Amino acid sequence: MSSSISEQLQTLGIKKHRPSGRDNDQMREVKITRNFTKHAEGSVLVEFGETKVLCTATVERGVPRFLRGSGQGWVTAEYGMLPRSTTTRNAREAAKGKQGGRTVEIQRLIGRSLRAALDLNKLGENTITLDCDVLQADGGTRTASITGAFVALQDAINVLKQDKNGAMKGDPIKQAIAAVSVGIFEGEAVLDLDYAEDSKAETDMNVIMTSKGGFIEVQGTAEGAPYTQEELNAMLDLARKGISEIVELQQEALAE
Repeated sequence: MSSSISEQLQTLGIKKHRPSGRDNDQMREVKITRNFTKHAEGSVLVEFGETKVLCTATVERGVPRFLRGSGQGWVTAEYGMLPRSTTTRNAREAAKGKQGGRTVEIQRLIGRSLRAALDLNKLGENTITLDCDVLQADGGTRTASITGAFVALQDAINVLKQDKNGAMKGDPIKQAIAAVSVGIFEGEAVLDLDYAEDSKAETDMNVIMTSKGGFIEVQGTAEGAPYTQEELNAMLDLARKGISEIVELQQEALAE
């Protein structure tokens, strides 16, 4: 919901805690569109509300030097934001001559999260690179990137399965993964923060989980007052709920 709808609800006497008018345990609308571009082995447009990220997967024969001869594959990721993905233009990092610390941190997070979903020995000596490009940012770009990148990765692996020279040793995917943000906003635990909430949240947390309910990574920072054990548990419960819903959407998209 937009702020105007939230104001309308208040006029009707219906009070909503969040600026968007969502319930505390309510996700934004999530859309996953496969085959968004034609050249990449996997291509997904993922949308979490107004946040939109293009995730493409590229398959290349061979692996980094430290893995050559091991029979093991590799998955890595790159992340970037288009200059006008935000309200004001940000110069491309290529123009600055180096990546920022935030970019490096996020692309490492995406890469290691995706590797946790795979048996790299079954991938064979192939490298899959996930490029996550933020088209429009409204909070949760890293969690949207992980969610969309997994679907693109699955499509790329399906392409490899059809290649007799791909050196695959069975299906390398052990389980699906997805990610979501949670936080403490105005004293209450909330699910899937948009920018209006994220910019004012007392606590901001990113949670990556498997479809089997295991945790891959939890990144949580108290921006204001420290959060309590009870608040941590509440946020993790919300994350579990949200990721369960996202995994269902991933499965539906992959079944199309």
